[in-house]
Amino acid sequence: MFNIKKTLTIAAGVAGALAFGGAHASADTTDYVVQSGDTLNKISAKYNVSVDKIAAQNNISNVNWIVTGQHLSFATDDTTSTQTASTTTAAADTSSTTQAASTTSSTDNTASTSTQTASTTTAATSSTTTSSSSSSETAALNALIARESSGNVNATNSQYYGLGQLSAQARSIYGGNTADYNDQLNAMKAYIATRYGTAVNALAHSNSTGWY
Repeated sequence: MFNIKKTLTIAAGVAGALAFGGAHASADTTDYVVQSGDTLNKISAKYNVSVDKIAAQNNISNVNWIVTGQHLSFATDDTTSTQTASTTTAAADTSSTTQAASTTSSTDNTASTSTQTASTTTAATSSTTTSSSSSSETAALNALIARESSGNVNATNSQYYGLGQLSAQARSIYGGNTADYNDQLNAMKAYIATRYGTAVNALAHSNSTGWY
């Protein structure tokens, strides 16, 4: 038998639900009244709940068919899961950024170490070259002294005198007139520096001509 009172009660409930936006959300579940144009996909997207979950909780066998005014009730705890997933993703992104920064820092440190190593190698090479040059100069100077005076500060040959057998004119310019070894040595060095630049050059000239 058609029950007018029951029909009016249902209609009033539907109208009330539509007046308040068609849904009522509690802490755990959402009660929703299907409105014109609704589909489970739209409701699923709106409340972030899967279509299958809504269908399962409301005994819907055909997910493509719902009717206006139909009441749906479904849990809304998917939001928490989404937030948790978002937090996890953010943490993973932060970790990746930190690791990338650490790798960059490590690369920078490696480059700095390589630069320092190259600088040290260059300095060592320069020092070795300078030391070698100094040794060559000393050897050339000693060879000239041995050839000119055999190391005798009193050696004399006409106007030539001392370790380097400097002439009177050269001694008037550079010194070396005393019998002091260092005085004669410094005078000889000054003479060589002015005329030949280095003792190596002076020795080469002496080897070629017999004098310097």
